[in-house]
Amino acid sequence: MRLTSSIDIQAPPDTVWAVWSDLERWPEWTASVSRIERLEPGPLAVGHRVRVHQPRFPPATWRVIALEAGRGFTWVSESPGARVTASHWIEPRAGGSRARSAITFAGPIALLVGWLSRSLTERYLHLEAAGLKARSEARGGSGA
Repeated sequence: MRLTSSIDIQAPPDTVWAVWSDLERWPEWTASVSRIERLEPGPLAVGHRVRVHQPRFPPATWRVIALEAGRGFTWVSESPGARVTASHWIEPRAGGSRARSAITFAGPIALLVGWLSRSLTERYLHLEAAGLKARSEARGGSGA
């Protein structure tokens, strides 16, 4: 199962990236996250792990599996019978940026959890997109 979201943002990609990649500050702009703990120091990089706390979900540890500075990242959370992959990517567009998110559930347990939590997960994707847009536009003006 795959759930997706995209939103146009009136701010340049570097501004959107600055907001999205500052993981510990997500709770300031999206109600979908109550806390993020970085488990490795330094700039966000492939292999880094973070613990994400979300309302109505148990804490999950995510590991960055792909990253292009200024463009986006993909991370994965794994457990026996479950693999959840989430991607966060930015595309330049006239007047600013487009932010795209996707969550993919794989494995028997993940598929069941994804199916049972679909409505809440879609709500969280919407909250994240709207919060990212508001925070980025407040920082970045009218885009490129």
